[in-house]
Amino acid sequence: AVTVFAGDEDAPFDEESYNIWVSLGVAPERIAKLPKKDNWWGPAGTTGPCGPDTEMFYWKGEGNPPEKFDPEDSTKSSTEKWVEIWNDVFMQYNKTAEGKYEPLAQKNIDTGMGLERTIGVLNGCKSVYETELFQPLLQIIEKQSGKKYEGNERAFRIIVDHMRAAVFILGDPAGIVPSNVGQGYVLRRLIRRAIIYADKLGIKIGETALITPFVHAIINIYQNVYHEFKYPDIALNIYSRLGNEHAKFAQTIEKGKKEFEKLEKITGKDALNLFTTYGFPLELTVELARDKGMQVDIKEFEEEFKKHQELSRTASAGQFKGGLADAGAETTRLHTAAHLMLAALRKVLGDHVVQKGSNITAERLRFDFSHPQKVTPEEIKKVEDLVNNEISKKTPVEMREMTVDEAKAAGATGVFEYKYGDKVKVYTIGDPRSGRGQAFSKEICGGPHVDNIGELGHFKIIKEEASSAGIRRIKAVLEY
Repeated sequence: AVTVFAGDEDAPFDEESYNIWVSLGVAPERIAKLPKKDNWWGPAGTTGPCGPDTEMFYWKGEGNPPEKFDPEDSTKSSTEKWVEIWNDVFMQYNKTAEGKYEPLAQKNIDTGMGLERTIGVLNGCKSVYETELFQPLLQIIEKQSGKKYEGNERAFRIIVDHMRAAVFILGDPAGIVPSNVGQGYVLRRLIRRAIIYADKLGIKIGETALITPFVHAIINIYQNVYHEFKYPDIALNIYSRLGNEHAKFAQTIEKGKKEFEKLEKITGKDALNLFTTYGFPLELTVELARDKGMQVDIKEFEEEFKKHQELSRTASAGQFKGGLADAGAETTRLHTAAHLMLAALRKVLGDHVVQKGSNITAERLRFDFSHPQKVTPEEIKKVEDLVNNEISKKTPVEMREMTVDEAKAAGATGVFEYKYGDKVKVYTIGDPRSGRGQAFSKEICGGPHVDNIGELGHFKIIKEEASSAGIRRIKAVLEY
């Protein structure tokens, strides 16, 4: 069965798709015409490319499929009989700021197949969790917990889905690690949610009995396709990072349980505190509360969570302006390394290179700069060598206050589209008495910085990519 866009005041009925499906042998009774809320994609924001889509469904109910396709049978999770396995989005309109849908000059088709769902269909499985991609993982949980998958589907599925995602993220060359900010926070949430449900099943989270066989099984399943899993150092990093996060969270979850036991009633604020401080997802708090004969104020939780999200968005916006997630020791080292990297980029690529943005956490630095083309591996190596050579000199970082004009005359770089105050701080790495072009790095900056660059360790660029037109982005780390 398939669906097509029914049409409305913005765009007409997708007659072309309808006729193609009929020509391919799909009976009209198996083609549902649905509104925009069901068969339309985009735009991603308030404006931009968008268009109708057509979706393909496979029957997985009992017996033969009915002659007439009822779309309701594909949306009710409790009685889902048709499962969507594929869709095609026809990018043919541009939504303007005025809300108009104008035809695109360059049209395209964005096709998306549910690979795992298709595997499930081809193997006659009722869900993807019955396929060979998940069965070995479910069996590990059964062995570790002493419980069967049947009757515990939700917890089992959360664990295998989240742990697999965590293994892939840790195996990615981007170098993302668990943390409290950015992508690292998403990774941490995935790992911790899996651990919480493992604990709920009775698996001892203070031990790594679950981690080792899980990672081993995932690598065995995917290494012939994702070849990075074959490298011993990548596998060791995955084991190590998961094990460390597992051990840390074991202590946190026990504290969270003790905090929960103190509560005589559970307000929305209490539920949010358990979520943000101890990593307890709302559904777990609700279940624990039910076991104690209590209820959680869901409405208040949702209100408090919205406030929390807004604060996070505000903090994130401010963080990207200043670039620093915090003023801790690791962030300070990486911030200082960013100064060295900018100076090295200008020496290797040219004086057209200026900073266009930065985001620095305790784990890595992300740095945007002006450059019209991809930085070559040879150029990246030169930048790394220049930075590490300067670090090896163990020179002090000097700071002087001066006017913006004095800073420019001294050859200091800066983000001059920003409005500086009457006085600025100029940080110099190298001989502070050196004139224009003599010191290795001389920048206008608000800090913080290390006292001596010998504290930095080994500088390494882990990724270089496009940020936008004419802007490149580098991610780098310090190794000790």
